[in-house]
Amino acid sequence: MKVFVKDIADILENIAPVKYAHSYDNVGLIVGSFHKKVKNVLITLDLTEEVFYESINKKCDLIISFHPIIFQSIKNITGKTYSERVIIHALKNDTSIYVIHTNLDMVWDGPSSYISKLLKINREKVLFPKKENLKKLTTYVPIDYASKVRNALFEAGAGNISNYSHCSYNFDGFGSYMGNKKTKPFFGKKEVFHMERETCINVIFPNYKLNIIKNALFKSHPYEEIAYEIYNIENISPYIGIGFIGNLMKKMNEYDFLCFIKKKMNVTCIRHSNFREKNIQKIAMITGSGRFGIETAIKEKADVFVSSDLKYHDFFKHEKKILIVDIGHYESEKFTKNLVKSFLDKNFTSISVYESEIHTNPVKYFH
Repeated sequence: MKVFVKDIADILENIAPVKYAHSYDNVGLIVGSFHKKVKNVLITLDLTEEVFYESINKKCDLIISFHPIIFQSIKNITGKTYSERVIIHALKNDTSIYVIHTNLDMVWDGPSSYISKLLKINREKVLFPKKENLKKLTTYVPIDYASKVRNALFEAGAGNISNYSHCSYNFDGFGSYMGNKKTKPFFGKKEVFHMERETCINVIFPNYKLNIIKNALFKSHPYEEIAYEIYNIENISPYIGIGFIGNLMKKMNEYDFLCFIKKKMNVTCIRHSNFREKNIQKIAMITGSGRFGIETAIKEKADVFVSSDLKYHDFFKHEKKILIVDIGHYESEKFTKNLVKSFLDKNFTSISVYESEIHTNPVKYFH
């Protein structure tokens, strides 16, 4: 079975839609073509020149990087920086580069899922839910066609609420219309007033599926002119957003917790605020840079906030209410390679997927 870049991108974007990414981010296909055939894939946290040479040795057609090789616009490509040199290498070797970053961070099955399983944490919800993420569709369908339209909307991705699928609200009534002489009414006759018994269907769906949902409606609905409304709704999903809140299976003291996370996360160095001499059970965590989450973690009454890239003054924010822990940026995200590989292994059997063996952490520790 032939596999193309687009096939892989479709799987990844079904899990982590590109539109979930932060506005500053640069995700999706960065270099190459969606129509390129793929036999071997290399997954990396950072795409350095050394990683690129590794991809050549492994004969990889596609590199999937967590961190973008291009963050901002480039006016010229002369090879003066490592990122420009990687792009030149990729173009010369016909190697495609795909990035999945903050859009993966946003989803429930993303890095937070992997780490919570590793640490045996029972997750409750995300720490920062994504806002303005949902829309609602209301449409009116002849009763005998309601099931067909409703199922088409479900198939397109509408009607999912947390752990429930196929959610809708329906009620019957009468719709009226009278078409002019240019019309071809499905029921009734042109230029004659008509009333038809119809079902009103209401479903919610994520913003990024707007066009898919509309296409499903238009293809499945029997009417020439379809009556429908689409609304933005303020409901917030507890499972889409940055970070997470959860509980350890059992309480432990602060020292034991730091030893536990150091071992499980394979961390060589941990920075932390003063001990409060209280047990740890409720955890707030953001992988990668998360200094913005301290106050929210305190409001959520977490016992500890775990993240990275914290500054000196951030450690004063504990106010004796929370233990603040910095495990390192690379250290908090390094498991992403294994996570993305698991997505591809489940969906493709005819390609080889490799995790980069290169340790790309630019931060070194003197012991």
